[in-house]
Amino acid sequence: MKRILATIVLLFAVTCPLFGQAKAQAPEPKKGTSVEQELTKLSHQWNDAMAKRDVAASERILSDDWISAGFEEGVGTKAQFLADLKSGDYALSSTVVHEMKVRAYGNAAVVITHYTTVKEQYKGKDISSPYRTIDTWVRRGGRWQCVATAGARIAQK
Repeated sequence: MKRILATIVLLFAVTCPLFGQAKAQAPEPKKGTSVEQELTKLSHQWNDAMAKRDVAASERILSDDWISAGFEEGVGTKAQFLADLKSGDYALSSTVVHEMKVRAYGNAAVVITHYTTVKEQYKGKDISSPYRTIDTWVRRGGRWQCVATAGARIAQK
């Protein structure tokens, strides 16, 4: 029994500093910028990239496992989105952001955006509408990437 207890104490003593080190190595936001500012800027950059059909910028912003739901294509993947952007099947001409809220949770964050105007087409069909979107972001390797997007049209009165 004493041997088991001694082994548990030894394992605890060895692993505790390791967990402390892992926590200390977590990437921090750039000096002088808050998470809210970083993610607001990235969200605007992504809107600009979509409007310019900038596939490379969109590819950097989205994680490889990014998924979207609630839009014209139903549930979509990064590969599908980038293909639609590159081919012109998806075309965004402008957005007007009414409100953007960022909620940070360590290395994860949620950005909720209310767009009063989104002028866009999908496969030649005008799908312009006001939208509300929820983007989930994760900080990996010192940079933020969007891992999931859900969107819904706002019914016009």
